[in-house]
Formats: sequence, C-alpha cells, structure tokens
Amino acid sequence: MSVKRIEADLIGSLSIPAGVLYGVHTRRAGFNFDVSGMRLKDFPELVQSMAMVKKAAALANFDLGLLSEERCRVICEACDDLIELREIDDNFPVDMMQGCAGTSTNMNVNEVVTNIALWKLGAIVGDYSTLHPNDHVNLSQSTNDVYPTALRLTILRACEGLVASQVELRDAFRAKAREYRTALKVGRTQLQDAVPMTVGQEFEAFSELIDEDIGQVYSACSLLKEVNLGGSAIGTSINVPAGFTNVACGHLSRISNLQLIPAKNLIEATSDTGGFLSFSGVLKRIAVKLTKICNDLRLLSSGPRGGLGEIRLPPVQAGSSIMPGKVNPVIPEMINQIGFQVIGNDLTVTMAASAGELQLNAMKPIIVLNILQSMRMLSRGMEIFKTRCVDGIEVDVDRCKALLVQSLVLATPLATIVGYSKAAALSQKALMENRALREIVEEDGTLTVGDIERVFDHAAGFADIALAPTTSSQGN
Repeated sequence: MSVKRIEADLIGSLSIPAGVLYGVHTRRAGFNFDVSGMRLKDFPELVQSMAMVKKAAALANFDLGLLSEERCRVICEACDDLIELREIDDNFPVDMMQGCAGTSTNMNVNEVVTNIALWKLGAIVGDYSTLHPNDHVNLSQSTNDVYPTALRLTILRACEGLVASQVELRDAFRAKAREYRTALKVGRTQLQDAVPMTVGQEFEAFSELIDEDIGQVYSACSLLKEVNLGGSAIGTSINVPAGFTNVACGHLSRISNLQLIPAKNLIEATSDTGGFLSFSGVLKRIAVKLTKICNDLRLLSSGPRGGLGEIRLPPVQAGSSIMPGKVNPVIPEMINQIGFQVIGNDLTVTMAASAGELQLNAMKPIIVLNILQSMRMLSRGMEIFKTRCVDGIEVDVDRCKALLVQSLVLATPLATIVGYSKAAALSQKALMENRALREIVEEDGTLTVGDIERVFDHAAGFADIALAPTTSSQGN
C-alpha cells in the first residue's frame, strides 16, 4: 500500500495519507481550520446525524429515480457504518470551528461515505469515477440544508440524555425532601433570618426548579423538529427534484425515530437560527438554576463549625494542601463552573445567531459547537452532582433546631397575635440584649401561656403549614 495518494480540487492537488477515507476537501480544511483542537471526530453524535441525513437523501433519490439501486445500497451501507460508529476515529479531522457555514463538515462526510462505499464495491479508494462525493452522495443536497438539518437532529437526539440527568437529579432532591420533611429550620431572605420553614420544603423547592426546566427542554425541542432538508442552496431547492423534501424527511424520520417536519418556508428556514437560540437559552436557564442551587448548598454547608453548618455534603476529597482536615464543596463548585461556561456559551450562540446575513448564517459551526458542549457538560455534571453530592447530603437536624431557637424568625407568627409594631419591638429588644425571643415575650407578660406555646412550640397555626406534606410525598 502506498503511503499517500493524490487528489485534486479547484485549488490544486494535495497528498492524502494512506489508510484514511477522507479526501482533498477534508485535507485542505484541516490546514485551514486547525485552531480549536476540537475535531468532528470528537462529536460522533454529529457524524451520526450527518450520516442519517445522507442515507435519507440517498433513499429519496432512489425513490425519485435519480440514483441507481446499487449506488443507493452502498451509500446506505456506508452511512450505516457511521451511524453504528464505525470508521470514525481517523477519518473526521475537520475542526469544529470552521468557515463556510459547515461545508467542510459536509464534504468530510461526503468523502468518507463515498470511500467506504467504494471499498465495499471493491473499487479503489479515492477513484471517484464509480461513485462521486458530490454527484452521488451529495445529490439533491447542499450544505445549506444538510448541515442545519443534521445540527437539529443531533441536538434532538442528545436531549434524551439531558432530560434523563434532569429527572434523576430532580428525584434525588425529592427523596431528600421526603427524608427531612419535618425538620424545622430558619428560612432566610437576603442572607438574613426571615421565617421558619422545613428542610423538606427547601429541598422540594430545589426539585421544582429542576422539574420546571424539563418542560422547557421539550418545548424548545419542538422548534428544532422543523428542518429545511430539500432546500438546497439558500432554500431555493435548486437542483432538487419535485417531492424530494417530503420523501427525504419521511425517510429521515424513520431512520432517526424522530418526527421531523419539512419547513413551511425553506428560504426562511435556511437562514433562521431562532430554534438554536431558543434552545441555547433553555440551557442557560438550566445552568443559572443549578448555580443557584449549588450556591445555596455551599452556604448551608459552610463551616463546618464557623458557618451555617445545617447540612453536610459528602466528603469526596481533601480540600487543602496545607490545612489539615479541610474538606471543600468541590462538586457544587464544579457545577458552578459548568454553569458559568454554559452562560458564556449562550452568549456566543447569541452573537453568532445575530451575525447571519441575507440568505445564510455562516456562523452555524460555532452555534452547534457551543450547544453540544453545553449539553455534554450539563448532562454529565448533573449525573455527578446527583451521585457524588445530593444522594449523600446529611442534615444536622439539631443544628437547624438550635439556630431556629436562637433566631428571631418567630416574630412573624408572633405578629398575628400582638401586631407588627409590638412584635418588632420585642424582637429588637431580644436582639439588643442578646437573649432568646421567647424569654423576652414571657417577661413582657402580654401573652398568655397558651399563646406563647402556640407561637414557640408550634402546637398549632404555623406548624400545620410548615409540617404539611411536600409535593414529593404525594408522588410524581
């Protein structure tokens, strides 16, 4: 076997390494876009989606009489190899950050599919007289419709893993809510003592934050199911046979097991990035909420003796190279950093979406790179957060009770009996004299023993609310 072969394009000739299945367009893109270190091969889910589109197009071209049975068969077999993640490692070197609106990715896939098919036919790799990357594998297509269709398909397919991670994390917090349903504690606003609540209510609120976003993911997915396959160059359907769009979308829906819809206006759909923008916004929303939850957990676990210390996070590693015995909240810290990165990625997506001009947005490569990165980090991050942190959280019930007794939060239910001004005065006196509020109230003599017990022993009133079953104890 020779160590290289020579292929040519309109720019000139290039040598191609032996053993690889890509061609001259991929080789040239490798020189032009060697910038991020993140290659197409590092996102095999995108390669799979591209192969699904190519297979659907080949079947549609055969149905419409444009492609012979043999060529259709070998193209589909080659696509199946990629869908099953064969022949990926060395054959997709194109940088994810590339110019030309994804043309290099499309040509990389065209060339690899062609050369796999040629090998199956017993032909010479790189000899495109039998089967051609453009004339046959890219028949009735353009990067303008293939690439954005594959991007949408990739995101939709990755949503299953994202939602699964959300569900598991939500359920982990719900389990904690049930476990600590009756544990009373201080509720805080603006980092100041506010009113009594239960630990269960606090954890249930975390679970609800996550649950709301599951619905948001599904809603954003609906915007991505409309594809512009068949639009060809800028959505004009130039060089595309009549009926191709519906036939190809039907095949792609069956191949991907997703119900995809042909866009109503292919020109609009080709230039539009609104679906990507909305989906990225949902990822940012998830990141912001996870950051809030982790900030809370870090505060609640602060100490262990010099801070709030209401909860104990699982110790997963030593926290310092100089301070013996120190353990840090490293998993929430990691989730915080994921959140910051996802928020930054969303800004990049926003800028790229705004950079579209006339009939095409050339910045789609950076859009999909950032969305897929965010999905990966969030999915994996939530899995680790659940297993390495949330599942092992312990609540120091005695500490929670002690802080509650020492606090002034019971001034709120007290106000229902003595009025706001009187309760404020009693609360201020307790604060200034560094005494328990109950002691001040008893000394004041305004309340009966029964009223005092009702406020401070939670025999009625507030206790009925604070100790009520949380949503998590009722199923769902």
